[in-house]
Amino acid sequence: MTVVAVVGPTAAGKSSAALAIAHRLGAEIVSADAMALYRGLDIGTAKLPPAKREGVPHHLLDVWDVRERASVADYQRRAVAVVTDLLDRGTPAVVVGGSGLYVQSLVDDLQIPPTDPAVRGPLEAELAELGPQALHARLAGLDAAAAAAILPTNGRKIVRALEVVALTGSFTATLPTGERRWPGTVVIGLDHADLRARIDARVADMFARGLVAETLAVDGLAASPTASKALGYAQVLASPDDPAAAQVATALATRRFARRQRSWFRRDRSIRWVDSTEGALDAL
Repeated sequence: MTVVAVVGPTAAGKSSAALAIAHRLGAEIVSADAMALYRGLDIGTAKLPPAKREGVPHHLLDVWDVRERASVADYQRRAVAVVTDLLDRGTPAVVVGGSGLYVQSLVDDLQIPPTDPAVRGPLEAELAELGPQALHARLAGLDAAAAAAILPTNGRKIVRALEVVALTGSFTATLPTGERRWPGTVVIGLDHADLRARIDARVADMFARGLVAETLAVDGLAASPTASKALGYAQVLASPDDPAAAQVATALATRRFARRQRSWFRRDRSIRWVDSTEGALDAL
């Protein structure tokens, strides 16, 4: 077994399961968490500090400056290179993360649609002027399936979908076919019936450990096109003088995000779902 991916909603215990699997296989870990790629976003992304990585090498953490725009294409290029290098050295890879498209861009043979600043720029200007609902309505007229898969309030994804439609003629046609990049890849899904309680506990712990101070200390975060939207950080930036309100808002937003993660991953019927680290090891 050379490539194993551990996926699922936030707060499900993916990091612990990935460590256990890495020890069993003699593997190294490759992150597929979009926000964990940013330097300085540690507490809010539940990024394992080096002292808690149990000697297992971790790749693709702290790659981007917060001022950079997140890019699936850039992640895919980096991640494929990392996993290919590991396999060439005879070392298995454990991919772990809850960012569905990032996981898919790595484990599946997914072709990332092109991007063009000359197309994206005017769309972003329209988003600022008209709001996401107006652009979502336009997307629905061009690609109904794409519009149905994107929340009407998610301006960033709506702009990306419209950009792809303008460049290729269809956003839906660029979606993955489900073929694995490396044959034999095993994808394990981790989830819990009590996920809401786990999320609330994690959020409370993050605020207790200094999420507010971390947010305000990261230079350039407030102006970041992507990192400023990260769960926890966005809520602190919106209520910097009211940590209690930011905590409540973070827990609510995280629960909503977890529901979207579940919807994304549950579409893949090849995923082996478990509810514990022990179950993940048994699924190998």
